[in-house]
Amino acid sequence: MTHSTPQSASLLFRIRVFCGLLFGLRKHDFRAASTWINTMYRGVSPLGRFTRFVRWSMWQMWCEIPDALCTMTFVAPVSRTPFWLAQGNPLENHPWREHPEARLPARSHVVVIGAGFTGGSLAYHWGKHAPADPSRTMVVLDMGDAASGSSGRNEGLVVMGRYCHMVAATVRTHLADVRADLTGDEREQLAKQFAVAYCRAAYRNGDLVEQTIRDEGFDCDYARQGWVQARDAEEQRSLAESVRLAQETGTIDWTSITPEEVRRRTGMQVTHNAGFSIAAASFHPAKWVFCLFGSALRSCRVELFSRTKVTRVERLGDTYRVHTSRGMIETEYVVNATESYTPLLHPQFHDRILPTQTQAASGFGGPDDIKPHVGISGTRAFFARHGDSILFGSDATRVPDGEAGVNQPSRFITAFVLGELRRYFGPSRVRVTNEWSGTVSYTPDEFPIVGVMDGHRQYIIAGMAGSGTAVSFNGGRCIVNRILERTAEADDYPAEYFSPTRLLNPRDHSWPELDSQEKRQ
Repeated sequence: MTHSTPQSASLLFRIRVFCGLLFGLRKHDFRAASTWINTMYRGVSPLGRFTRFVRWSMWQMWCEIPDALCTMTFVAPVSRTPFWLAQGNPLENHPWREHPEARLPARSHVVVIGAGFTGGSLAYHWGKHAPADPSRTMVVLDMGDAASGSSGRNEGLVVMGRYCHMVAATVRTHLADVRADLTGDEREQLAKQFAVAYCRAAYRNGDLVEQTIRDEGFDCDYARQGWVQARDAEEQRSLAESVRLAQETGTIDWTSITPEEVRRRTGMQVTHNAGFSIAAASFHPAKWVFCLFGSALRSCRVELFSRTKVTRVERLGDTYRVHTSRGMIETEYVVNATESYTPLLHPQFHDRILPTQTQAASGFGGPDDIKPHVGISGTRAFFARHGDSILFGSDATRVPDGEAGVNQPSRFITAFVLGELRRYFGPSRVRVTNEWSGTVSYTPDEFPIVGVMDGHRQYIIAGMAGSGTAVSFNGGRCIVNRILERTAEADDYPAEYFSPTRLLNPRDHSWPELDSQEKRQ
């Protein structure tokens, strides 16, 4: 892992890399290019956007990427197994691997669809709090294996969610479309209220995750050392404003640190202040899911059935019939923990739950200076150290509903992120062994939904905008408490903010009242 001497690619090497990248472009590369153009060149004319992007991409393929790849190698073939699942899955093909004769139960009190962060959280809380009654069981179903979706394909951070200023900005933009009856100042205030509600729920979520790991003795490589996010010169004003709003609203997890502090905490070399989420943590996301299910399955109140695809949910009066590839289950309650897969099962969420592809890669080596156990983000990529391995990734591009969960990483994006790694940490040697993609889900206002989706007993937790570890555990706790009528427990997801009706039927949604103090002003 020693630093390499800075070197420039030869002409022949540049030609080879340029041609390899150019002729290796696939459909997703062009979608990602569109995302880049719309993100990086806002306010520029279409011709100007195109010209700037062509100039940037040529520079990347001819200069930046070839120079970075001088010290990078790829094994042949590169595995598409995510880093977090490379050592196997203890819940693979559960329960069929150990009990091939197993069958789905005909009935269950609750059926959860999805066995990732959210499904595991629901199972854990149900195992802890449901009564010891044979009729009060929970069945968790997944079309793949536990943690095989985005929960096993991510950066490996327990985030405090999106900082208050960011949430307010995305909600404010959406309110212009759905709350035209409000003045601009009223929308500003309402967006701020949404942001504070989100942050409070996320902060409790982070504390609950830490407390549970300690109390249960979960082995999931947990360390709480924060998350550093680089900011360029043109972003310094926005960073200062976001810190000011955090102080104003009491959502003070978010602050700003100097380049010297960035270097000390992460090893990353920057020239401007960076954002810092103080209480974020790193962990092994798949092990977290395995631990949650391990606890739940020991309770005898929870059953897990992997490789069981749900094809339809049918309401029958006061009950539901869940149709699967292995048969049907009658149930009183359904909880959808399906995230980016939701529109495939529930078409009414098309254009409301937006499957969004991210990708990552891992390998051996990397910069000596990069620090472990801390979240590290450049302006366009993320990086992490895990033992002798380096993890890095980028992208946030919407894909069609039918491509949710498809593993289709872009080699161009991997090569670009290796260039970003060199930019922030200097030259180093990396041998790339794994490369994969996953899909998270966004909503139009980039604010999650947690609550009843049909006015009856079918719940959903989704739309977490890449911040599933900020919502899933606390969200699962609150939904379990509602089903079990544990009203003494705090509920951080009031319907006026988090209900799916906000997206499905905004005209009939019961929006929160504006703060009385603001009204007086």
